[in-house]
Amino acid sequence: MYLAQLEITNFRKLKKAGLHFQKGLNVLVGANNAGKTAVVDALRALLAGHDEPYPRLDAEDLHRPKVGDPEGEIVFHYVFRDLSADDEADFLAALKPDADGNMEAHITIRYSDADKTGRLRAKRWCGNHEEVGLTTDMMENLRGVYLPPLRDASQGLKPNRTSQLSRLFQLLATDAGKDGINNALKELDEALKKHQPVVSAHTAIKGRHHAMLGPQLAQALDLGLSGSDFQRLASRLSLMVDAFEIEQNGLGFNNLIFMAVVLSELAKNPEASYRGLIIEEPEAHLHPQLQAVLLGYLGTIKAAEGEKSVQLFVTSHSPNFASIADLDSLACLVDPGEGVETFFPRTISFGKGKREKLERYLDVTRAELFFARRVIFVEGAAELMLVSVLAEKAGYTLREHGVSLISVEGLNFDSFLPLFGATALKIPVAVITDADPAANAAEDEEPQALYPAPGEPVQVSDNTAKMKEREDDFVKVFHGLKTLEYDLALHADNRMAMLAALKELHPKIAMNLSAKVDAVEGDALKARTLFSGMFERSQNNVQKGRFGQVLAQLFADGAACVVPEYIGNAIAHACQGGKAAPAAPAAAVRDEPVEQ
Repeated sequence: MYLAQLEITNFRKLKKAGLHFQKGLNVLVGANNAGKTAVVDALRALLAGHDEPYPRLDAEDLHRPKVGDPEGEIVFHYVFRDLSADDEADFLAALKPDADGNMEAHITIRYSDADKTGRLRAKRWCGNHEEVGLTTDMMENLRGVYLPPLRDASQGLKPNRTSQLSRLFQLLATDAGKDGINNALKELDEALKKHQPVVSAHTAIKGRHHAMLGPQLAQALDLGLSGSDFQRLASRLSLMVDAFEIEQNGLGFNNLIFMAVVLSELAKNPEASYRGLIIEEPEAHLHPQLQAVLLGYLGTIKAAEGEKSVQLFVTSHSPNFASIADLDSLACLVDPGEGVETFFPRTISFGKGKREKLERYLDVTRAELFFARRVIFVEGAAELMLVSVLAEKAGYTLREHGVSLISVEGLNFDSFLPLFGATALKIPVAVITDADPAANAAEDEEPQALYPAPGEPVQVSDNTAKMKEREDDFVKVFHGLKTLEYDLALHADNRMAMLAALKELHPKIAMNLSAKVDAVEGDALKARTLFSGMFERSQNNVQKGRFGQVLAQLFADGAACVVPEYIGNAIAHACQGGKAAPAAPAAAVRDEPVEQ
């Protein structure tokens, strides 16, 4: 039995949201204030644990529209699937058949009718009928534990009658085991009473007590272990870590220990039909390596013999977590501007081998796309360094506009693009790519590269053409005449900066190319000469990444620059969602034009 679906209506940031979960691990990701905690509280409304009360909601929790006041009621609808025969018996009143005739358990919670303090009253029911209330037995069959963010796990591991450790200890104990501990404690108590410190202390207290009250009023005193039985031992049980008290251990490791205790107690509890663990921001106290270790374990956890499966819900805004998690486990919350929506990468159809490539290359930097509000994709390191500076020249600061600049580093864009668009993540995405035009060639010949002049028609590569076909209101593909370096070189100011950057890296090549560029006429021929002299040499081509880094620094330091029109358009689409006029091709900072 697992929670397959949660529908949330009119709750905080979420006007209407449908969450689809899988068995095992579910990782909920999204930007700050996207509604992750709202989803957690919706889960807790049904799955509150022993130590956690059900969330108390008030009128302030109603969804607030952009225009008007909050109104209506908060509704959570839960659908459980994969029920066993025993589960169906336990949730008989909640059963409804799905399209294939398999039984599902449907539970609804509605918060409405605020009292004088503003607190909303909760009503819980099963199936389709409000009159069929959720019984106490059903609620006890839904076992959940919630671990809040920035928690001090050592508090949950301290000796206490209701501690998680005490519950696990009692859960795993058999009757014979309890009797064995009781007998051992009794024998220890009797043995201790014979030792000098106990005898001396007992004699001193007893003598003073008798002298004080006399033989008629004095009580029978006995000195021994306090509460020497199984129940009291369970409440005094504590963990030691490398011979240190748990409070002396680090917060990160204490959280991992606490999770181990909680998972053990949930998995071995035979009384509940459903077990869920909700963890908010587990990365808070863990460095990246431990984050990887934890998520790797949670993603592969299986119920051992004699245990029950546990469904896990983890919220995170750590790209490290998102990069490690399996795509199937991810549930994304995104706000495209008209309200928060949900997206599940496991529902996307990838081309052959594309999903595997995406998962292989989805490192911490690229996993940022799951948290981004706007994205610009570029091909490699050179573009990654230059586009941010060119955006500044065009009058945009990418960071202030919430734009994530991501390099695919040689991987085809089509491994990433299925994640975006009208049927996926609905955020503005600009793809900056090369046109790479080439002349038609016979089957046994290599296509000849072309160097279009401004205004000439461009026959883009097949790969770029296919991406253009997939454009929609959210995803746009932008290309120039050839490549970024060639399109920059079409402008005199840019050529001067490019030769200066080249001089820092390869002075002799720069000197030679400067003379060749001066010797030819026209921007197109000058651009071809400079481009070919750097990147189409017979040997030892200039490294684009290093060159881009130096050129970006020169532009940042104030060198005159003209932003290619397609770059300006791409930046404008990403920053303004394509609603504003594109940035002008002229640079925001420009010196007097240079004759070459």
